[in-house]
Amino acid sequence: MKYLCLVYHEEKQLGALSRDAAAKLDADSLAYDRMLEKNGTLIAAQALQSVRTAKTVKRRNGKKLVTDGPFAETKEQLIGFVMIEAADQEEAVEIASNIPLAAMGQIEVRAVYDIPGA
Repeated sequence: MKYLCLVYHEEKQLGALSRDAAAKLDADSLAYDRMLEKNGTLIAAQALQSVRTAKTVKRRNGKKLVTDGPFAETKEQLIGFVMIEAADQEEAVEIASNIPLAAMGQIEVRAVYDIPGA
């Protein structure tokens, strides 16, 4: 089954990391992704650009509405994702718990919904 691991953290705190700490976090994250890829668990993983570059889009009464930034004001922002293949939610949670940013932020684990007939 496919699971999406949504990575949340405060961008402000990430921006405050020293150059060495940021480089270590990047290296650790890439190493974990490579390990997941090697064992056949990784489907995709990406960091996201700053929330300041985001747009929120919705359609109401046939009109497109676009606002800057994320829709909800939250302390932590979605900063990346890891899509994995896991036998069950327990395995997905275990994999998510080892994502390096889990030590600093939080990871939301959600099963992918397979649309019937797709």
